[in-house]
Amino acid sequence: MVIKAVPKKKMCVAGDVEPEKAFWLNDGRMLKNLKELALALETMDAALWDFHANAERNDFANWVEDVFGQKQLGSALRKTKSAKTAAKRVKEKIDAPKFWSFLM
Repeated sequence: MVIKAVPKKKMCVAGDVEPEKAFWLNDGRMLKNLKELALALETMDAALWDFHANAERNDFANWVEDVFGQKQLGSALRKTKSAKTAAKRVKEKIDAPKFWSFLM
């Protein structure tokens, strides 16, 4: 008997996640989707950014990879040095034409 590995299903980048998969910011806000992540990143202060994205970890990259299955976006977020740049990367993913989504 051959057992096939079931590929991880990619989530839609526009939809909300289940409550148990939501992202909790250190300031108490809860994020349910990538649009909310982009908005939070746009207004995030440096202390909150540094708490979640630093030399030891990047909670934002981990969340988009683990919950949304977006490995390329996660990789891009790991390379960013500021919340504003991270917000731009997330918005680019959200606004990407659906035709090219197989490359994302």
